[in-house]
Amino acid sequence: MRTSGCSSYTTSPRVQISALEFRPMAGADVQQVASLLKYAHTRTCDFTVGGMFMWADWFNYRMCVYRDTLFVKGMSESDCRTVAFSLPVGKLAVGESVRLLKDYCMARSMPMLMSAVPREYVEQLMKYGATRVEELPDWADYLYDIDSLATFAGKKLNKKRNHINRFISDNPDYAAELITAANIGDVKVFFSNLQLPEGKPLMAEYDRCQVKEVLENYDDYPFEGILIRVPGKGVVAFAVGEVKMDTLVVHIEKMDHSVTGAGEIVCRDFALMMKARYPYLRYENREDDAGDEGLRQAKLSLHPCSLLGKYNVYFD
Repeated sequence: MRTSGCSSYTTSPRVQISALEFRPMAGADVQQVASLLKYAHTRTCDFTVGGMFMWADWFNYRMCVYRDTLFVKGMSESDCRTVAFSLPVGKLAVGESVRLLKDYCMARSMPMLMSAVPREYVEQLMKYGATRVEELPDWADYLYDIDSLATFAGKKLNKKRNHINRFISDNPDYAAELITAANIGDVKVFFSNLQLPEGKPLMAEYDRCQVKEVLENYDDYPFEGILIRVPGKGVVAFAVGEVKMDTLVVHIEKMDHSVTGAGEIVCRDFALMMKARYPYLRYENREDDAGDEGLRQAKLSLHPCSLLGKYNVYFD
């Protein structure tokens, strides 16, 4: 049966024909992609709906669903000039998925590279013909104990906790609200009024465009979010994420930096609220820093419990 533009897989003794036909990702694909990403047993953000769709244009993602398995073609995270594939996820065994990608690359006389492969899959891919591995340190995800972020307890987070106390002292009547159809308009207004700091890289402008797109089409995604509202000021911060296994993956976190503690309070209250809604949550993934030193220091200041390594895996 043909699915998502992919034809039946056939071979001949003389010509290798690929079963995979890639096409652009579209909003209509969210539900199907989400169902297949459940097969990816990793906490990295690349295998979430937000990780796929919010970065589809940046990495030029194209998708194909074949035999209930998601194949994604895009660009290497270390070199935007190099074509690369994501780890296929779905009902097909990893070895069979690798064989299909090899056939695709062979038919086009192109090298085969998988990018942003989670650490837990690297050894398995070596058994199926991978020849070398390259770590991507700028793209490792920062993983936190969600209880730590829900309380900011302990000496290491004392400075952050002081910011929270200052926020509560300055704004004793603040409210934390789940983002709904009734209040998302307030979030849009807040975000539209935020100024992008000068000197930020092109990626920051791309991020701004993607956040706007998410807010405009919020109900199309399996996302949940929170806003922080202060009487007399309105919305001063918001966050949006999705649940993946035992992990809350935070895709968006924006705040008014002129309001002391706004960033810390939205971080804490989002973790608190999501843990209350999903008691089985153990971790929070605050994604990578993409090599941005400012982001790196901000993420390290929250004291991650682990860095989720990602790799380029080559099949020479």
